[in-house]
Amino acid sequence: MVLFTGAATALLTPFTDNGALVDYDILSQQINWQIEQGIDALVIAGTTGETPALTKVEHKALIEFTVRTVSGRVPVIAGTGSNNTVETIEMTRYAHFVGADAALIVNPYYNKPTQTGLIAHYTAIHDATDILIILYNVPSRTGANIDPQTVYALSKLPRIIGIKEASNNFSQITEIARLISPDFALYSGNDDTIIPLLSLGGHGVISVASNIIPAEIHELTTAYLSGKGSLALQMQLKFKPLIDALFMETNPGPVKYASHLLGRDHGPLRLPMVAVDNHTRAALAEALGEYNFTKGWSNHLKNLLCS
Repeated sequence: MVLFTGAATALLTPFTDNGALVDYDILSQQINWQIEQGIDALVIAGTTGETPALTKVEHKALIEFTVRTVSGRVPVIAGTGSNNTVETIEMTRYAHFVGADAALIVNPYYNKPTQTGLIAHYTAIHDATDILIILYNVPSRTGANIDPQTVYALSKLPRIIGIKEASNNFSQITEIARLISPDFALYSGNDDTIIPLLSLGGHGVISVASNIIPAEIHELTTAYLSGKGSLALQMQLKFKPLIDALFMETNPGPVKYASHLLGRDHGPLRLPMVAVDNHTRAALAEALGEYNFTKGWSNHLKNLLCS
């Protein structure tokens, strides 16, 4: 089952000025703006949402608030993973209870389980819950990789329906694409390589950049998936300087600052994350300067669509 095709935004978590509380007014505005811009799905409490810095109470409240605010307009995917299988089951059950459409579950970090351990971890979560599950492979953050044969084995479980692949290892991604069935969703976890992953039969992207340019990332994926590969490639290349700037430092530092520059302030980062340095700030300002955000669409996109 493919829950969505196209672009999902991995939402930022907005905090109040001192970082002590989640700012739900800003979150509501961001959710509604994303949907107005045509985004295909929303991910709450993922990496970009600074989930490791949330309390369990905040984590649950974020999921519940997002589901309620979205109100069925697009699929809501809740980040529920941790390096503790029991706690992951608890959070995944809660996401299902409050109405999330799926759970995005990162491979366990720090523990560095074997592939046998990963299969046991995800199988236990699957068997103890009733929600659709999307695997999330991001070895640069977790220290562990979900190998292609492991993805294939887990894809046989009926409610594990896809994977967000953020390894940037295209030999591995090609092997995953070879092994999985067409109805097992393959999503890019990297904004700079959306087109290469789609060319392997992928279904879309779970995006950081779409916090800034949701309409553009939606249009890029839609163009490719509707057979307009040349247009999609032009868009991927046009957006690359901005995407590069958004990853000059550890996510979500740059994208949170970029949002601030555009007047959509999400408050400070929570420790141990700190504000981006002056070099990154200057690069983001320069990259954003190429775009006209006042009307919601970039000049690049309008030019491409008219060409």
